[in-house]
Amino acid sequence: MQLAFVLYKYFPFGGLQRDFMRIAQECQARGHAIRVYTMIWEGEVPEGFEVLVAPVKALFNHRRNEKFSAWLQADLAQRPVDCVVGFNKMPGLDWYYAADPCFEDKAQTLRGGLYRKWGRYRHFAEYERAVFAPQSHTQVLMISEVQQPLFVKHYATPATRFHLLPPGIALDRRAPANASDVRAEFRREFALSDDELLLVQIGSGFKTKGLDRSLRALQALPKALKQRTRLIAIGQDDPKPFALQAKALGISEQVQILKGRSDIPRFLLGADVLIHPAYNENTGTVLLEALVAGLPVLVTDVCGYAHYVADAEAGELIKTPFQQAVMNQQLAALLGDSARRARYASHGLTFAATADIYSMAQHAADLIVGAAHDA
Repeated sequence: MQLAFVLYKYFPFGGLQRDFMRIAQECQARGHAIRVYTMIWEGEVPEGFEVLVAPVKALFNHRRNEKFSAWLQADLAQRPVDCVVGFNKMPGLDWYYAADPCFEDKAQTLRGGLYRKWGRYRHFAEYERAVFAPQSHTQVLMISEVQQPLFVKHYATPATRFHLLPPGIALDRRAPANASDVRAEFRREFALSDDELLLVQIGSGFKTKGLDRSLRALQALPKALKQRTRLIAIGQDDPKPFALQAKALGISEQVQILKGRSDIPRFLLGADVLIHPAYNENTGTVLLEALVAGLPVLVTDVCGYAHYVADAEAGELIKTPFQQAVMNQQLAALLGDSARRARYASHGLTFAATADIYSMAQHAADLIVGAAHDA
């Protein structure tokens, strides 16, 4: 069959983008042709993929999205496909991969009434409604149980259109047999002595992921502990506001902010704690990647995958409502207790060997291909 995959932007280091790639390649491995529609493509094109980059421009994102949608529908009318799988909300999808939270709920609870009079609000509300309204035929691939009740609340979407997927952690995130050698080499490369502690924060969108909270928590550590603790943040975002914050807090020498990169498993093996105090997060794939690498986690409980950390007893949750002082205390206690970190690491490795957290792409392909065959 000919399958179309649609997403606004592809770059190699985004969580949504990596999920798209795994699902598309799984479908390709089953013998189906892959056509991708996007506005931006960064990185290599997999062999056999047909990637079409839309020639659309606009001053505002929502106007650009509308032009992209019109261009997409025009091309599909000329060259039909068996199934259209979208990774952003828009009209005309057979399947939507629900990586993003409910826009309408955020607009109602986090924004004032004036916001809902703007063109930007009307655009995103309309595109979300096109996916979730009762009369829509779009099937929804859910990656978190947290958001489904919100979509039902605002749109009365029939339960039969939701399909919950297991997580899809890449197997290369699991700790290898030579994990201790990889850790030692990593720490030599980054000039980390045996008594130094490394925090890593991984994920694009530093503001949403709570990097500001992490910097404040590092600054608040007891003096002796702070002097031997470093933080490396990795992601696709503008680092300048956070570099300025680190300077204002007097911790610039202990903080590195790096662009997205492909050797994340080395950081998971070389660090001592993954810190992830996100303001909101539909899932949080990096949380599971840390668990299976044997890296203890400190995470806000609003993240969709935070419950796995609690279930595995492989880290600690920062409870809602968030309080910076509480997070500061939790971080200091965790960094100051090597036995606790070792216990969390062991639990994470046990979890990695027993939990079904690797099969998301296979389950998604089963649904997409099965439905297209039946159509």
